[in-house]
Amino acid sequence: MISELAYRTRVEEIVGDIIRVRSLDCALGDLAYVENVDGEISLAKVVELDRDTASLQVFAGAKGLSTNARVRFTGHPIEVTYSDNILGRVFNGSGIPIDGGPDLSMDRKIEAGGPTVNPMMRVVPHKMIHTHVPMIDLFNCLVESQKIPIFSIAGEPYNELLARIGFQADAEIVVFAGLGLIFDDYHFFRTSFENHGVFHRTVMYVNQASDPIIERLLIPDLALAVAERFAVEEKKRVLVLMTDMTAYADAMKEIGISLERIPATRGYMGDLYTQLARRYEKACDFKGAGSVTILTVTTMPGNDVTHPVPDNTGYITEGQLYLHDGMIDPFGSLSRLKQHVIGKATREDHSQIMNTMIRFYAGAKETEKKQAMAFELSPFDHQLLKFSELFKKRILSMSVSTSLNDALDCCWAILAECFEPEELLMKEALIRKYFPARNAPADV
Repeated sequence: MISELAYRTRVEEIVGDIIRVRSLDCALGDLAYVENVDGEISLAKVVELDRDTASLQVFAGAKGLSTNARVRFTGHPIEVTYSDNILGRVFNGSGIPIDGGPDLSMDRKIEAGGPTVNPMMRVVPHKMIHTHVPMIDLFNCLVESQKIPIFSIAGEPYNELLARIGFQADAEIVVFAGLGLIFDDYHFFRTSFENHGVFHRTVMYVNQASDPIIERLLIPDLALAVAERFAVEEKKRVLVLMTDMTAYADAMKEIGISLERIPATRGYMGDLYTQLARRYEKACDFKGAGSVTILTVTTMPGNDVTHPVPDNTGYITEGQLYLHDGMIDPFGSLSRLKQHVIGKATREDHSQIMNTMIRFYAGAKETEKKQAMAFELSPFDHQLLKFSELFKKRILSMSVSTSLNDALDCCWAILAECFEPEELLMKEALIRKYFPARNAPADV
């Protein structure tokens, strides 16, 4: 038990899971210990200051607390363990190990949160992260230091896609942040990383749906603080995976309502953009060091892209991967940094293949509309329909896993099966070099 003299103030008011105390010895974001009359101690975080009154969100909830409870402020925000020993470990939203592994209490502690990186220490992105997902590597390259969300809706396989990127991407460290996960999803991510042999270089921070909601807001700060240290001090290429940022925003909304703040659009707090940006802007390619790349999931209620969470996210991030109907939509997805690597860090035919495949696929979608309306189709329309079928099966399908160069070769094979060289409208030098012999189907 913490000493009697350590407690400086008493609880004056309890509203839901928020307690209010009078104190001048704290700052916004500081942690505190709350001891109830029965000696039980809980963690709390300062979430609002109003002159000499501090509002604290109690991690374990305020149920059972009385105004006789006493509070001691630690004088610092939450800290997280950082050392090589955290690789292959699982932590909760308070930074406490939950996997039954060795004690880490003597390992180095670092402060979570903090400012974003000095722009002078940022390098213009120029390296690609290969995910072995053709619809990403070929059409929407993931670039080191990029921040990009997966826009989706409930029921889509976004967790499967995120896990697959985690164990297939050529990053050196994977930091996973789970926000409001049900147990089945947590178990899926953990076993996926274990079964594919990447758990030894993975750190997991998990907030389950049954865990305290305040921990949901702390998870991104813990994950990003650790990722930043691995990138700066160990010069590692770090990939941060977070799911689901809508759950994060909903947690902000719930706490804001408890604090009786005036909501903005659809009940979300007015600082939603700022809070999201503070986390996303941690993505960085550090001068003379490693990099932090952030890939998140943002579910869109009602598939509404104008919902405040995806709407604000779109202004912050550098594109999006739009997942619907079990596939990454080539038309709704965008990587604003892909021009930094296409043809520079990738093969010379990458740009031409990317544009040609999308052009023919767009033509095929128009042909499908004509077919559905019983219009007569031309021979070229039939070529487009054949192309669409092969493209969906060999490239667009979520089950396809292949390297970028193999995906490019597969695209050339699809084009050779469906079109004559002169129909491609591509550079003649590339056609001579890469166009395969006629009637040579792809080996898939």
